[in-house]
Amino acid sequence: MAETTSKQTILVFGDSLSAAYGIPKEQGWVNLVAQRLKDNQLPYEVANASVSGETTAGGLSRLPAALQQFKPSIVVIELGANDGLRGLPLDAMKSNLEKMIHASKQINAQVVLLGMFIPPNYGPKYTNGFKAVYLDLSEKYKTPFIPFFLDGISGHSDLVLEDGLHPNVNAQRKILENVWPTLRSLLAKSR
Repeated sequence: MAETTSKQTILVFGDSLSAAYGIPKEQGWVNLVAQRLKDNQLPYEVANASVSGETTAGGLSRLPAALQQFKPSIVVIELGANDGLRGLPLDAMKSNLEKMIHASKQINAQVVLLGMFIPPNYGPKYTNGFKAVYLDLSEKYKTPFIPFFLDGISGHSDLVLEDGLHPNVNAQRKILENVWPTLRSLLAKSR
């Protein structure tokens, strides 16, 4: 009798940066992760529940339904950029992210936190506080953490759309390479 291996789900829960805004979805970094898992014959599938324009408050309200629907073993949280761009209070952003981490851990999912930087024109207190939110939460909850998942992309006009913010098709493989080592080590531990 053949042994069947059921696939575990990696839920990517983010905003436009993970929703492949402005480019074909199949060329987005989340789809590239799914392809790499398949190429490496790893027993995981990827569910992308990212929504363009999403804030941490919106994400928090949507997460329970997504956790119930996908029953993920890994949740990749990529939210906060829109909170920062809108200058929303950092304590609310931190609280929302913390509740999402907690909800994910409640269903025994591993959490990967993707950090973001915001432009310096928000002032040093806000920009430093923004970065610290991710670091503080990753330390408190011992989650794998990528401090700036757009590293090597932000500020490179050849890697972003005309809006100057969203990664273009050429940037997606770089995002994959920024995320993959952390994800791969988590997959190795959970197998």
